[in-house]
Amino acid sequence: MDSIEKKYAEWLEKATQCATELKAMSADERKEAFYKDLEFGTAGLRGVIGAGTDRLNVYTIGKVTQGLADYVLSHKKKGATVAISYDSRNFSEEFARHAAAVLAANGIKAYITRKLFPTPYLSFMVRKLECDAGIMITASHNPAKFNGYKVYGPDGCQVTDKAAAEIFGYIQKVNTFAVKAVDFDRAVSDGDIEFVEVTREYLDAVYERSVGQARDVSVVYTPLNGTGTEIVPQMFRERGFKNVTVVPEQALPDGNFPTTPYPNPEKAQALELAIALAEKQNADIVIGTDPDADRIGAAVKTDGGYRLITGNEMGVLLINYIFTHKNDLPEKPVVVKTIVTTDLASRVAESYGAEVKEVLTGFKYIGEVIKKLESKNEGDRFVFGYEESYGYLSGTYVRDKDAVVASMLVAEMTADYLKDGKTLADVLDGIYAEFGKYYHRTVSFTYEGVSGAQKMKDVLAGIRKTPPKAIDGSEVTESIDYLTQTALDLPKSDVLSFKAADGSKLIVRPSGTEPLIKVYITAASGGEARIDAILAQVKSFM
Repeated sequence: MDSIEKKYAEWLEKATQCATELKAMSADERKEAFYKDLEFGTAGLRGVIGAGTDRLNVYTIGKVTQGLADYVLSHKKKGATVAISYDSRNFSEEFARHAAAVLAANGIKAYITRKLFPTPYLSFMVRKLECDAGIMITASHNPAKFNGYKVYGPDGCQVTDKAAAEIFGYIQKVNTFAVKAVDFDRAVSDGDIEFVEVTREYLDAVYERSVGQARDVSVVYTPLNGTGTEIVPQMFRERGFKNVTVVPEQALPDGNFPTTPYPNPEKAQALELAIALAEKQNADIVIGTDPDADRIGAAVKTDGGYRLITGNEMGVLLINYIFTHKNDLPEKPVVVKTIVTTDLASRVAESYGAEVKEVLTGFKYIGEVIKKLESKNEGDRFVFGYEESYGYLSGTYVRDKDAVVASMLVAEMTADYLKDGKTLADVLDGIYAEFGKYYHRTVSFTYEGVSGAQKMKDVLAGIRKTPPKAIDGSEVTESIDYLTQTALDLPKSDVLSFKAADGSKLIVRPSGTEPLIKVYITAASGGEARIDAILAQVKSFM
């Protein structure tokens, strides 16, 4: 019997909560569900909901929680605490409560929210309650079949490489079917699990990041059936935005995401209902947050309809807005961006005297910069951080991207510019006129299942063996393999970067949470036609 069938037989015998699904599995389904264990990394776990070692279920949740408990107890024998929250996905609440029950069985007190809240809220909880770790049950913006498990350190930042590797070491030692869990309700009665809410404190911290006073703006908002519905409308009300309409079909939490197959505000389709409603109401701005409310997408009204603002563009707009409208900026401001985020952000920030720091992809690395600044008593220098994938943070009250503060700032920014007779599109075009326009596109190549995992490795190995010598005719003058680089003050990472003489770029990296390779294309000139030409070249070696 091969390893897949051995695992399947063990689960068939012991995984009683998955018995019906296991018995109905075909040979191919067994192969997909058991060919490997879910991998734990700096992004935690993410996988398809279902039975099996490569699926998310109460058993895999129990195993990783036991590993996390062993890790926490290795650093703090007594009095350890962990904060837990969850999003609107199917089984999120059940997984969160099971994690709390496992922690309690290990003598670790769990603080858990009574209802769903955004990912940045969990980061704030960890910091506010001075916990030793945090757990967020979420698969962010992935399709409905996914769920996930993010782990946060005591600073409220997602665990980075060293901690993730240590936690993974403990997880590997756990026997899936030997994990103990207490009765949840009994643990609540005994005080080993405690329901908490820090909404007032969290929102007050968000409001401290306010920049403008103008409120005369009409907003259509969609939480995309996620956690934003719990807190973003409250924020708008309390901040004095009176003309806000929530898209009714997407207002309530729903893990099936019935209105869009991909609840990701990066995708135009996710905002279609909101834009249609905005057209009826003649709204000034459309704002959408993903299911765990850490990402924000937007579309602004123009003479020709509604113009989608990309993640890169919104970050540039917010940098420009903060530096031109905020009165209490520090003397030596710091802006942080990821290596795949537009270089235009650096040009704009530096024009205002800011120091720009570049980090690897992932907001945890932006959080690390904040931590380093604070270690030198310079935390107040951090003004803004963002990544091109629609994630933004102003301030240090949390250590993750926060769509709640971003929603507030976008609404304020829109209102302030409207007061001056400008739309966000007008401001953006003005920035392009002053600094030049970069054209960007991110494309993903998916490699699912057993064969896909090996294919991803083969593709990346092939690019390393035969790297591109030119980008659409412009000679490659700079190549960086972040897996082997030694000159840069950055962790090793499976990322390849190629820069051409004309400023065009290609960056290739495997996703940390999904079975795909992402390619980030930048054209320094030539518009979308140039992007298309570079994409054709990319497809030839992908």
